[in-house]
Amino acid sequence: MSTSEFAMTPRRPYLVRAFYDWLLDNDLTPHMVVDATLPGVQVPFDYVKDGQIVLNIAPRAVGNLELSNEHVCFNARFGGKPQQVLVPMAAVLAIYARENGAGTMFDMEPAYAHADDEEMFEQTAPSSEGEDDEEPSLVSVDSVDDPEALPQADDEDDTPATPSKKGKPTLTVVK
Repeated sequence: MSTSEFAMTPRRPYLVRAFYDWLLDNDLTPHMVVDATLPGVQVPFDYVKDGQIVLNIAPRAVGNLELSNEHVCFNARFGGKPQQVLVPMAAVLAIYARENGAGTMFDMEPAYAHADDEEMFEQTAPSSEGEDDEEPSLVSVDSVDDPEALPQADDEDDTPATPSKKGKPTLTVVK
């Protein structure tokens, strides 16, 4: 039996936890990019731009953070108002450091393909014959030349950061 015949659990929750710990160990501020259009996402929609929201998930910005295999859940203040945030793991598009963009984006995984997205996933997934060595990404991220131009949160303000109108954050893909 080959490994492709075994159903494997999605790798995204494990990578989210690993990158989160790695960023904190390096004294960086973890931010998470979320697809706010997916079912089950509970975020403050006033801060959603182009169907996405960037959330500061640093310990000083959130309370009761839970990084489970199914979701990311925490309490935070948005505009001074407390809110519980719930993000199904399928909606997590990336995790990165605010300071330097170090982090990763997540490719579509079969476990997270929705019924209406299955056809799109099959069209973009690499062939099993190895014709295409590079996995396609369904996430589009523009880069910012100057990391200082990224949105900065005050240490005293526990409101999660949102994208600025100056540009989107830079991500450095670590494989």
